[in-house]
Amino acid sequence: MAGKRKLGRNTAHRLAMLRALVTFLLENGKIETTVTRAKEVRSFAEKMITIAKQNDLHHKRMAFSFITKEDVVKKLFSEIAPKYSERNGGYTRINKLGPRRGDAAEMALIELI
Repeated sequence: MAGKRKLGRNTAHRLAMLRALVTFLLENGKIETTVTRAKEVRSFAEKMITIAKQNDLHHKRMAFSFITKEDVVKKLFSEIAPKYSERNGGYTRINKLGPRRGDAAEMALIELI
């Protein structure tokens, strides 16, 4: 089940942050964030791609309920999901970048494969 890490935030703030990060990941193809956030984003992003593999109204509404931008949902169903139609998972990759300069938090780059 996704969402095991609390990330130092209450539930509403954490869910809003993860929705935004998943939206930006699907929109841009890659984002730079901390390692723990990247691990949480990976599970949600992979679930969204798996949902988008079935292109029907129910699955589009499921995606619209989580992703915050309409054009990103259209891109997910028209471009991203067909690219992974033969793949059964592992749509994202996390590369560790090293510590952040200000607070030494471990940074990572999460990207779609």
